[in-house]
Formats: sequence, C-alpha cells, structure tokens
Amino acid sequence: MTPHRPDLTDELLRRRAADQHARGVRAHGTVAPDFDAMRTVDADNTAALKRITAECGWPGRTLVGEEATDAAWLLAQHADADPDYQQQALTLLREAVAAGEAEPRHLAYLTDRCLVHQGEPQLYGTQYVNDEHGLRPQTISDPDNLDTRRAGAGLGPFAEYDAQMRELY
Repeated sequence: MTPHRPDLTDELLRRRAADQHARGVRAHGTVAPDFDAMRTVDADNTAALKRITAECGWPGRTLVGEEATDAAWLLAQHADADPDYQQQALTLLREAVAAGEAEPRHLAYLTDRCLVHQGEPQLYGTQYVNDEHGLRPQTISDPDNLDTRRAGAGLGPFAEYDAQMRELY
C-alpha cells in the first residue's frame, strides 16, 4: 500500500535515522552515544512530530506506511524533554492502535515511558534504569500478571526481554 503522505514518510524515516545515529546505533554495531547530539536531535524531532500530529493526528499506517509509523513512535518515545507532549502523543497513539493504524507494542512502550516519568509503576516492564545497583527494570505494577499484559500488547515474555536487555546493556 502506498502511503497517502510520502513526504511525511520520508521525513519520519530521516528523523529516525538521525535519532539512532545520535544514540550511537550504526549499521555495524553500536558506538558511544553523543548525549549533546541526542538532546538536540530529540528537541528537533519532538518539534517536528508536534507539527505533524497537529496537522494530521497520529501518523498511522494509511498516512505514512508501516515503517514510518514505527519511526513516529520512536520519536515520541524519545520526547522525554517534553512530557506534556509525550502524554499527548500517547493519547493519539492509543487512538491509532484502536483504529488499527499503529502497533499495540508501541503503545505499551510509550505507556510505560509516560508512567515512569510520572513516578508511577509501569505496566509492561519495558523501561529500565542503569544506576549504582546495575541494570534493572523500573518498578512494575502487578508483576504477577505482567506476562499476560505483555502478551495482550504483542510483546514476548518478560524473562526473554529482560535477558535481551541485559545482553545489550
């Protein structure tokens, strides 16, 4: 399916590439992130996503295609310096998921991100902290039902995710 707004598709994909480059993600591995570049890129990307969502709502599959919808989620996920907008993006993403225009797993990640920023326990166990105690998940609400919630969002079991996170970081 051809996206309705290929201009936005291209912009979102370019912005995702800049996001990943600043974070040290390269085609052949990872290098140390450039934190100043990350802040600059995140601010620029957040402003662009604000403009796009003000004009079009959430950039879903029909509007920009699958890959660019994924890119939009990543930009929202990294909009940490603007928690009010991140919360607004969460609302738009929730509506897009309900309409079949975005991935439930993206909603799970952004939900957790917003909850953690509000000092609340996360629901899906996607957010980690690396501090003096090492790498560990942020507090999780109702951990006994975590894997059930994760499955409902299209995520694999927490134990597998936790092992992947520890291998990566």
